[in-house]
Amino acid sequence: MLNLPQPTLEFFADLSVTVDKPQEVGQTVHGMRRLIPILGGQAQGQGWTARVLPGGADFQLIVTPRLAELDARYVLETDAGDLIYVQNRAVRVAPPELTARLIRGEPVDPQLIYFRCSPSFETASPTLGWISERLFIGTGARHPDRVEMKLFAVA
Repeated sequence: MLNLPQPTLEFFADLSVTVDKPQEVGQTVHGMRRLIPILGGQAQGQGWTARVLPGGADFQLIVTPRLAELDARYVLETDAGDLIYVQNRAVRVAPPELTARLIRGEPVDPQLIYFRCSPSFETASPTLGWISERLFIGTGARHPDRVEMKLFAVA
């Protein structure tokens, strides 16, 4: 057996991202395509806070009545004024009736939905450069007006 370090998870941040009404592209050759505009929000880490800048979007593909592939892209501005580009890919899996409720913008108990994400970060900040050199994973929940996530660095 190889003597390799076992990965562990370290809390990185809680995010709450405020979203607008979906722009429905419709059923395409790959699935139902949607774009969810990002209006703002906030992030809270250990010893730091940031705001989610408006202008990003979550590009969604509803692949099957159970499976959605998500690709959100937006920018955080830390309390110190540093900018962080975020690309967050996720999968969301739920029974078809719950997926339909989410698509209609209805509340659904997050415990009934499998929502896992793998965000990546880019920044020009010398003090935050380490976040571009780590893997992150998280869990999330979709609410009618926002998405909430808990993110972890893989140590």
